[in-house]
Amino acid sequence: MKIAFLMPSYVWTPSGGFRMVYEHANRLSARGHEVTVVHPRKRVPPTEKLDLRTRVRKLREWPREMVMTPNIEWHKIDPKVQITFVPTSQPTFIPDGDILFATSWHTVPSVLNCPDSKGVKCYFIQSYEVWQGPRAVVDATWKAPLRKVAISKSLVEIGKGLGCTNITYIPNGIDQDRYRLVRAIEGRERIVAMMCSPTPLKGSIDGVQAMEMARARFPEVKFICFGISARPRWCPNWIEYHHNPSQDFLIEEIYNKAAVLISSSWTEGFALPPAEAAACGCAIVATDSGGIRDFIEDGVTGLLSPPKNPAALAENLCLVLGDEALRVRLAEAANTRIKGFNWEHSNELMEFFIRQVAKSPQERMREEITQGVE
Repeated sequence: MKIAFLMPSYVWTPSGGFRMVYEHANRLSARGHEVTVVHPRKRVPPTEKLDLRTRVRKLREWPREMVMTPNIEWHKIDPKVQITFVPTSQPTFIPDGDILFATSWHTVPSVLNCPDSKGVKCYFIQSYEVWQGPRAVVDATWKAPLRKVAISKSLVEIGKGLGCTNITYIPNGIDQDRYRLVRAIEGRERIVAMMCSPTPLKGSIDGVQAMEMARARFPEVKFICFGISARPRWCPNWIEYHHNPSQDFLIEEIYNKAAVLISSSWTEGFALPPAEAAACGCAIVATDSGGIRDFIEDGVTGLLSPPKNPAALAENLCLVLGDEALRVRLAEAANTRIKGFNWEHSNELMEFFIRQVAKSPQERMREEITQGVE
């Protein structure tokens, strides 16, 4: 089958959402499908709810967006997958095929405007993007007549709340061959790690505040942050900071050395860093950001606290730092739970979804009649 994913823009630095699309594309291609990932150059008008610093950064990046093409070196892409960089998201730049996925609220109008020759119109939902666009506009994309895939149960529930009846749950996969135990869970150095981002909804300032509270009680603990952006001005020097580390470094030198990973996001579609860290043996102390509930159960596979509450996050962090047996128990339970999230299963579900939605109404009717007879 011919499958296309319409991305919201070009991508220059590692992105979890883009990586999930690329991985599905790789694996669908390996299953014999013709897959194209379309990146339009023209950006959406600035309707996003962005702070002044982010707006200034985007303005600085604009010339690069208009004249250069990125080289995606941060994720391996199967040579059989067609990666295209096009001027706009107009239908003329989207190949004809069997299935066409929108991948963000920005891309839904373009997919809806495409002729039927581009394929059955679907929507791959990785976040409830009201943090990036007007709620009414984002909600309208969810209610649009598209067959929808959501990557977490919390997103499915949001969809149901909006009246969506055609939404399928397909969780993200974790590459278990890469994100794995290199060092034993027991006996790890007292290191606390956190992904750091200038994007407000990631709550990284809250996370740093929680680290500072924990440091007052456990001054011997080492704290590490990492992120694709340079060290933020509010990240103190007592925190070791790694700017845009390679995946190998992240896996071997951070995830596999840290005893605890904290996640301070206000909202997440799935929460990839905690999932990856759990696969590498970290105990997870996090805010209840929604999607993280797919694999972190409070008190069983990790500790959860309300978002935007650094004191509650710090209290849970101190509980784990002060009780080695608890840390090991939570880390082992999370490591076992996350093994259920693998790419073979996720991509198999995606392929099944694609084959089902690509069937004609007549084919579906015949199947229903056959099943009724049986």
